[in-house]
Amino acid sequence: MSETIAKTRIPLLAIVGRPNVGKSTLFNRLVGSRRAIVGDEPGITRDRLYGEANWIGRRLRVVDTGGIIPDDKDFIPGEIFRQARVALEEADVIVLVVDLRTELAAPDYELVRLLRRLGKPLFLAVNKVDAQKLEAEAENFRTLGIDQVFPISAEHGLGTAELLDAVMQLIPPTDAEAAELAEAHDYSPAEIRAAARDVIQEEAQEGIQEPSPAPVVERETKVAIIGRPNVGKSTLLNAMTGTSRAIVSPVAGTTRDAVDELIERQGKSYRFIDTAGIRRKGKTHLMAEKLSVVMARKHLEAADVALLLIDGPEGITALDATIGGYAHESGRSVIVVVNKWDLVGPSRKDGRPPADRDLYEQQVRRALKFLDYAPVVFISASEGKNLDKLFKVLDLVASERRKRIGTSQMNRFVENVDFDRAGVPHRQKVKVFYMTQASASPPTFVLFTDKDVKLHFSYERFLQNQIRKAFGFVGTPIWIKNRARSKVELGPKKRRR
Repeated sequence: MSETIAKTRIPLLAIVGRPNVGKSTLFNRLVGSRRAIVGDEPGITRDRLYGEANWIGRRLRVVDTGGIIPDDKDFIPGEIFRQARVALEEADVIVLVVDLRTELAAPDYELVRLLRRLGKPLFLAVNKVDAQKLEAEAENFRTLGIDQVFPISAEHGLGTAELLDAVMQLIPPTDAEAAELAEAHDYSPAEIRAAARDVIQEEAQEGIQEPSPAPVVERETKVAIIGRPNVGKSTLLNAMTGTSRAIVSPVAGTTRDAVDELIERQGKSYRFIDTAGIRRKGKTHLMAEKLSVVMARKHLEAADVALLLIDGPEGITALDATIGGYAHESGRSVIVVVNKWDLVGPSRKDGRPPADRDLYEQQVRRALKFLDYAPVVFISASEGKNLDKLFKVLDLVASERRKRIGTSQMNRFVENVDFDRAGVPHRQKVKVFYMTQASASPPTFVLFTDKDVKLHFSYERFLQNQIRKAFGFVGTPIWIKNRARSKVELGPKKRRR
């Protein structure tokens, strides 16, 4: 069984090191995108970030970890170390990154000692070697006792090819890769795998417990968890995925990079993305905080569904409405999630009267009028309460987002709509010939009319409400576009003889 797993899973490379040595820069270089936030401030990366690299036709998973300072007693550095330990235990190969411009200190030797205990292939990447004349200085880092030393410049890509070549020599090819190599070099896949096993160190294979291959699913639902800082986004990610994937602390702004986790539940695939808390522009001071807000909006736009988290005890705020507006304008489906309901609902223990759920929802609806299509769910992420209901609503909203209505159904719908009920200025009134759904995710409808004008806001709202009344589309915004039928489309007039 373990041999089958080894042939099918994609190997994992873990990048570790002290803060501010360039781990995230190397991660971005290997995966070929700006997944991780990079800056001069130490300690930017805190959670584990996963990506995938392709090198000479072979696939490699890469995980970026936060800066490790052994024996640091502070809460967040301790949590960073715990997250890094998880990555190291599941890794096949470890790359320790050091900074050429920083002298070695006791924590570096302590970190190497911890890594050696794992018994896995260990490489040393001496970063920021931006010129050939500096390569000799990288040899000074051999005092750490690591044989495989590679001078690199993660920012400029120097030396990373040699590092990847050496890493791939210690990783056996998967079945698919072995078949490709066999076809290219006229060897059997079994011979390819046998040759690869010969060069793998035996001690690196002891005690590795690898997950079983994930079942093939039709399509994953990408779910972005958004909201203000410290409303419980990371707690919700951990609760819904059943992991301790994200660092949770009472310190606002703990999450900076977007942390994602893929899970399978009842035959369906979900990718949850915990984004950084979005603050007002004037409230972000550190460069990392500003970048984290930009990245949060970027990851929101790549999602299918947004869970807008509201702090139950604090109630709805103007910033919640602003963040909800980002999701609405980007066309994401939205579920409003009121978190920490155990602190204000019937189970509250502070002696105060419990809040009424219906009245609370009315307050949320008044503040988020533009999200009238979004369902509201009350949960407690820390207690794990009502998460099953949240999953059911999530499944409903995801299916509604992808729903398509046939053109014949839309035309029958148009015939039954009383457009005179839409209060629209006379100059912006249009005559609707027919209507069709052009795309889904989000559902987009095209009106073919007699005028090339921008549809009035009240006309769009009226038509959206009529579509929802007839076809549903729970939790998703509806986009409507107007297209004037030209004379060509109407056909040339026949001349009378």
